[in-house]
Amino acid sequence: MLKIVIDANIIVSALITEGFSSKIITDLVLNKKVLLCISEAVFDEYVDVLNRPKFSVYSEFQSRANFVLNAINNVALKFFPDIKIDLISDESDNKFLELAIFAKIDYLITGNTNDFIETCYENIKIVTPREFCENIII
Repeated sequence: MLKIVIDANIIVSALITEGFSSKIITDLVLNKKVLLCISEAVFDEYVDVLNRPKFSVYSEFQSRANFVLNAINNVALKFFPDIKIDLISDESDNKFLELAIFAKIDYLITGNTNDFIETCYENIKIVTPREFCENIII
């Protein structure tokens, strides 16, 4: 089974619109068709991002966000990375790469590929939700 890490923007996108991000969350992660890997730092980032006031304009965003966070906490594999990476221009994204490398995942899925200059770090492929759904999950 594929091991993945998802950036917080994937969860936001999944909660706001139907599309590749929502397919990844609902069809793949919550139905355990892929193994989502998280760390405390990554989960804290999810919580922080999903609780931002700007998302309150979306109907029932917070209740759906809480449901997804609880579900992720229940289904995800938890890791405790003991490595520090400083490769990403947006320093807050380094935690995702630290987890990805430590957990030896297959794919890091992000909607923000601009911050991840390389498309592969230590055999970890960095892809968009569209690339993952169209090219990897068939």
